[in-house]
Amino acid sequence: MPRRFGGESAHRRRAETLNRFSPIYAVAARIPRGRVATYGQIARLANLPGQARLVGYAMAALEDGSRIPWHRVVNAKGGVSLRSGGGMDAVQRLRLEREGVRFDRRGSIDLARFRWRPRAAR
Repeated sequence: MPRRFGGESAHRRRAETLNRFSPIYAVAARIPRGRVATYGQIARLANLPGQARLVGYAMAALEDGSRIPWHRVVNAKGGVSLRSGGGMDAVQRLRLEREGVRFDRRGSIDLARFRWRPRAAR
């Protein structure tokens, strides 16, 4: 029987990826318009302290058209991280600017002003 590309195994891998990253996606989905969160902040809120890089992997694993607001996730300096494939950093910046997030001359966001501060759990 010929090997199927895409089919069940691709679906299973996709489900495993979503399951592995689900705590990260749950936090990122809560970031409101006009606010940003850092990779490290999301890791801490997802109970994954010290796993900022894992948050980056999770954002990179999102499919085109995902409802997770990946563009609201920035680096610790308030900057847009460059991505392989090119051009997505410009897309990210444009999306943030459309939401009212402002960048300084160096291309950084004032985290004191635009960082998301979720309410503590009750």
